Amino acid sequence: MAAGIWRRLAAEGLGTALLVAVVIGSGIMAERLAGGNAAVALLGNTLATGAVLVVLITIFGPISGAHFNPAVTLYVTLSREFHLRELPAYVAVQILGGLAGALLAHLMFELPLIQISTHMRSGYGQWVGEFVATFALLAAIVGSKRNPAATPYMVGLVIMAGYWFTSSTSFANPAVTIARSISDTFAGIRPIDAPGFIVTQLIATALAVPLLAWLLGSAASRPAKQPDTPTMAPSPMKKRA
Repeated sequence: MAAGIWRRLAAEGLGTALLVAVVIGSGIMAERLAGGNAAVALLGNTLATGAVLVVLITIFGPISGAHFNPAVTLYVTLSREFHLRELPAYVAVQILGGLAGALLAHLMFELPLIQISTHMRSGYGQWVGEFVATFALLAAIVGSKRNPAATPYMVGLVIMAGYWFTSSTSFANPAVTIARSISDTFAGIRPIDAPGFIVTQLIATALAVPLLAWLLGSAASRPAKQPDTPTMAPSPMKKRA
């Protein structure tokens, strides 16, 4: 691994932790303030998640690529844009960071740190929703490569849209799915339901590699001279200092 790997792993872990803390924390706050109105609670959860994605990708994009998501890391690896040897480390810190973010949210709201979610999320409809959400997320990332400055907003917007148009409310992230399984709150998912979501997310990722290469291949190619702006997968194949 290149010398800069520890800095990149720290960025991935911290970014994923903050993302999950916002997803779960905003869900707790939204549910408490919504007075039983699930639509209002979901709207609050949606806005906070989309906003923090823009912020986190802008901050950590130049450091680690701001994947915060094993599906994204797997996609760029299969697309030969990322070193295979770094894949396990990225995925590990994303999962650990997500779990830490869940604990942080519970700590902030004075809830038991370790919980088992009872929020049922299962069935082929929700699995299809996760497939669509994951594919749409990857399409937004790949489609914005010619304008990397737009990537944070594209990702934030596609996840916000997914909260409302997909039956699963757009998890689209195995690390976040695992983390949300230990939170018995508005954003939670039963541990028994998490594998179905994760498998669907990985299937969508595998299929997205050839489909997006064919569909967006020329449009997604990077400009010859690229500005110093954040991107989800910034030239990871190049040797790092």
